[in-house]
Amino acid sequence: MTEHNGRAAEHSRAVIEVLFGPSPSRPFDVRYWDGSVDRGSGQSRFGLVVRRPGALRRMLLPPSELSIVEAYISGDVDVDGDLEDAVTLGDAINAQLKSPRRLAAVARHLLALPKDDSTVDVTVARAERTVAHAGHRHDESRDRSAIQYHYDVGNDFYSLWLDDRMVYSCAYFRSPADTLEDAQLAKLDLVCRKLRLKPGDRLLDVGCGWGALIMHAARAYGVSALGITLSDEQAKLARERIARAGLQERARVELRDYRELDGQTFDKISSVGMIEHVGAENLPVYFRALHAALEPRGVLLNHGIVSVEDARPIGVRDRLERKLWRRDAFIDQYVFPDGKLAPFQAVVGAAEAEGFETRDVESLREHYVLTLRAWLHRLTERAQEAIAATNERLYRTWRLYMTASAQGFASGRINVVQTLFSKPDARGGSGLPLRRDDLLASPLLD
Repeated sequence: MTEHNGRAAEHSRAVIEVLFGPSPSRPFDVRYWDGSVDRGSGQSRFGLVVRRPGALRRMLLPPSELSIVEAYISGDVDVDGDLEDAVTLGDAINAQLKSPRRLAAVARHLLALPKDDSTVDVTVARAERTVAHAGHRHDESRDRSAIQYHYDVGNDFYSLWLDDRMVYSCAYFRSPADTLEDAQLAKLDLVCRKLRLKPGDRLLDVGCGWGALIMHAARAYGVSALGITLSDEQAKLARERIARAGLQERARVELRDYRELDGQTFDKISSVGMIEHVGAENLPVYFRALHAALEPRGVLLNHGIVSVEDARPIGVRDRLERKLWRRDAFIDQYVFPDGKLAPFQAVVGAAEAEGFETRDVESLREHYVLTLRAWLHRLTERAQEAIAATNERLYRTWRLYMTASAQGFASGRINVVQTLFSKPDARGGSGLPLRRDDLLASPLLD
């Protein structure tokens, strides 16, 4: 080891010790670029890997959630073992650096580390992949760009870790032993039963993905289904799948924004995983468009992720801390541009303000933990194929995004909720039965 690297190792160890305590008291091991390992107590299911002498400087100077995430994406740091356990390190670092004394001690060692010993600069990729040029937030052109950013990564990539039907939303499990394929089919059928689909119904699926729901609804329930998406890649594959299944007469997919329905009306509407893209501030516009597209006595099934954290009161100091720590910047920069999770009461409030009536609510939070862990298992099992289909930076981005999401659902910071809304007629009639017994009886679950 050169003297330069030796000093860098000393300063890196000092940073880790200030943040997490001396080696024997830490629950995890730390491995450095020179092959040396500081053994912890072994209580954690992961080990931290510092791959380059300047890694911690780039990761923590200045410190933020985004800088920590980018250290992982770039390969400056890595994790041996359970990544879901390791994602809590960001909050632990934030808590430690709230102490001015500890922050000053860390900064002194970080400044002694090299700046430019890495050829990977993820901030360049962050600057290149942006939707800002497409217009103002939630303009139709910019929404189209944001959807394509997320979904046009490539069908080959998604097919590596999704189920055979390519359902990219929370599955519905009877038990953790269910296969992902069975759980996703159960979810598709759950949506159809909540909508109480029947032959001849006209169904609109907003944000239809690769067409799994409209195909199931057309095949099993005899509806006429239109799916809309803004992703060219999704639309192309969905049309191919519909043609192979011989469902062209009952199911079709169009590239269309939800604000461009041109006066068409439908008996039933499904919205699965769309409100995350719509954004909290645009929910009134979204529900207004869907209300206009739904016939009286029709129903809307909204399935979406909501923020439990944002439903709780937050003080000015905490709000400032979240801004400085750049919470959620990773998702906005690298995964879901312009997306913003709303608290559940904002979703219901926006829908009811436009004339909908809330009829049924079900939380699927634990189901999403199981779904994400199944996706992650498949993704990591086929890591080399995923990297070949995209690149290592994107693979690491998606692995971290889904891992952090699994941890968020498991801890209860976020939730996923299915809400059935009705559009009563002029006399207040909903057309719905008095009881919900029929929702519980499914041949798929027998």
